[in-house]
Amino acid sequence: MTAHSAQERCFHCGEATTDGERWSTLIDGQRQPMCCPGCKAIAETIVASGLKDYYRHRTVLPEVTPAEFSNADIEARDTLLFYDSDALQKQFVARDGEFAEATFIIEGISCAACSWLIEHRMAQLPGIDKALLNLSSHRLFLRWKHAEINVSTLIEALLRLGYKATPFSATSQEQARHKENKVAIRRMALAGFGMMQIMMMSIPTYSDMSIAAEFFLRLAQMVLAVPVILYSGAPFFRAALRDLQARHLTMDVPVSLAIMLAFGASIWSTFNQGVEVYFSEICMFIFFLLVGRYFEMRARHRMSRAGNNLLTLLPNLALRVEGDHDVLIASTDIMVGDVLRVKPGQAIAADGVVIEGRSSVDEAALTGEYMPVSKKVGDTLIGGTMNVESPITMRVTATGADAQLSTIMRLLDRAQQAKPRAALIADRVASYFVMAVLLISLSVFLFWLQDGAEKAFFIALSVLVVTCPCALALATPTALTAATAAMRERGLLISKSHVLETLPQINRVVFDKTGTLTQGRLTLEQVIPLADKDEAELLALAAGLEKYSTHPIAKAFSSITPSRVEQPEQISGQGILGQWNGMTLRFGRADFAWHQPLSVPQGNGQWLLLAADNIGPLGWIQLNDSLRRSAATVVRGLQQRGIEVSLLTGDPGESGPLVAAQLGIRDVRSGMTPSDKLAAVQRWQNAGEKIMMVGDGINDVPVLAGADLSLAVNEASDLAKTNADTLLTNGQLEVLLQSLDTGVKTRRIITQNHIWAIGYNVLALPAAAAGLVEPWQAAIGMSLSSVLVVANAMRLLRTQTILPPENP
Repeated sequence: MTAHSAQERCFHCGEATTDGERWSTLIDGQRQPMCCPGCKAIAETIVASGLKDYYRHRTVLPEVTPAEFSNADIEARDTLLFYDSDALQKQFVARDGEFAEATFIIEGISCAACSWLIEHRMAQLPGIDKALLNLSSHRLFLRWKHAEINVSTLIEALLRLGYKATPFSATSQEQARHKENKVAIRRMALAGFGMMQIMMMSIPTYSDMSIAAEFFLRLAQMVLAVPVILYSGAPFFRAALRDLQARHLTMDVPVSLAIMLAFGASIWSTFNQGVEVYFSEICMFIFFLLVGRYFEMRARHRMSRAGNNLLTLLPNLALRVEGDHDVLIASTDIMVGDVLRVKPGQAIAADGVVIEGRSSVDEAALTGEYMPVSKKVGDTLIGGTMNVESPITMRVTATGADAQLSTIMRLLDRAQQAKPRAALIADRVASYFVMAVLLISLSVFLFWLQDGAEKAFFIALSVLVVTCPCALALATPTALTAATAAMRERGLLISKSHVLETLPQINRVVFDKTGTLTQGRLTLEQVIPLADKDEAELLALAAGLEKYSTHPIAKAFSSITPSRVEQPEQISGQGILGQWNGMTLRFGRADFAWHQPLSVPQGNGQWLLLAADNIGPLGWIQLNDSLRRSAATVVRGLQQRGIEVSLLTGDPGESGPLVAAQLGIRDVRSGMTPSDKLAAVQRWQNAGEKIMMVGDGINDVPVLAGADLSLAVNEASDLAKTNADTLLTNGQLEVLLQSLDTGVKTRRIITQNHIWAIGYNVLALPAAAAGLVEPWQAAIGMSLSSVLVVANAMRLLRTQTILPPENP
């Protein structure tokens, strides 16, 4: 291959072009090289649409190249008409008169130029009223006149641009989250606006002014405070009413009572020329409480979106075998006993068993394992997994609520509804504390009643406000919220309330191997030539064979310039072959590549043989799942902190002990089933240990649920992400050490906040009960107490490096 051809790259996707592949397109007067007909067609579509500026604006090459759109995707164009059926459109299209609306998940977006290209191209189509693409979520919102253009035309237009579009149907939970978020923002905005306006109006009242002017300003403050109390404060009142009906007191009861009494006292002072009004304090109180609750709500929503709804793994369409014909049906119409045909590259639409054919199935979405699993007649299939190599025929055994994905979702929902023990204790303590506050306020009122109802009322109000458990209520959630935000910035998402409470108690961390301590993808480790070919030539030949393969092994060769190989053919479970220089080139298992037995080299990993029929074996290529760069640092850091480290892997081979030896892990157990892993964790727990489990797949789900704390890595399966207490988003395992240190610091700050909040109440209560504290002074004291607690919690947001281990 010449140097010129080696350097020539596809203008559209950046893939290397090879000898003999001379596709090109005229762009801005220059003929640009293309690597395949797919790129050529897409580039011509972009230019013909007048959108060639895309190539000037883009900053990143496409993540998905046309070569990666398999033949199944090209054939899928014939199935697009099915999206025009009313039965399928009911799942994702909303009608509004002559207009229709739908949201699509777009695959292949790499930068802002993709967003520009998609929006402008879709806007050019007839009947399109609106096209908006959210670059962060990769969701495209379309609004069009359904009488002028069909859904199939929309999806095909995106496919011609090089993007795959999948209809998105929001679940009822997501719709509820979206509505809750919008309402919370409105409440905060109103409370913040009212607080600022009333504070500005209250400033002149502290100077000498006429009674009429002061009355007018107070009246204006009262008018502005009414919507804040009725709308922004509504959640507190509803919660307090619910708690009273349930005969269970929470912080919302004194909060609501303090707001109503302070508002009532302020109205009385407004019309009777009283000394003080508390409209600004009321709005400020409501605003800060809403801000704290909003951050807690966002943290709760964030993790529920991190793992996609498992049911979205199921395809919308399926091929049902009816006699000698294959009929395209909606996946919702699949019945138990139906016979389905699944082509390579298609998702499996329901649970079932293989009745014809042999293939490999990619179960990474559920298991986290990067290697496909071989399936033959009689083997079970799980809906939502992907057929990789060859066509198979299956008989459906379960659908809908009986399918494995639905069963898993129900188990997860039930597990996530459970409250941690500490939260239940806090609820009981809070109830008694609130009762004590109310009784003390009532007692103070009765004590001072002999000196007049007005004086008794304001002293009792001072007691209620000064002892309002705001600082105590904020002591824990603000620290937890700050710690959650800090850990999110470092790459760790928290989904369960007990995480920060449990972190300081962890004394054993249990790791899974594949995808956790290792990268979870194959990389080239070693090349051993056996003929007159050097390493570069061997890799180029292997890359030429793997260029159009859908097997995960092909990804290991994606960065290598391939040699020219024709007529590639993938053999399920064996390897791949093709024609090169008039010879048949084989690459895969040794017994597939060469007809005579060969001695496999020593070493960990997967050894694949490259051979040519007229020459013989050309060389061995070793692939392996390499360790994460930070794995050794994390294991060493945990051991320095006095935390035991264990490795539990389902791999029965030697890779588990080898990885443990490289990382210095003394406790390693191989060939473990999910139940074995759970039993091991339970034995440690029965011995009094607190266990953190770090995993990535469905085989880790039982032990993730059984451990005291669970962490899923960023490449984890959707199921593991949904079930785990925490999610590592940046792939840097050293964040685990930072999280442990943050947990210790969070516990220390929560303790400090509780000491301050309780100490403040102990000191302020006698003064207020003695009539030495005016209500406005009590409000300021309560606010300052809350501000101090919040400020102390905000220290957790400071940039933090990995702390040295504490002395045991």
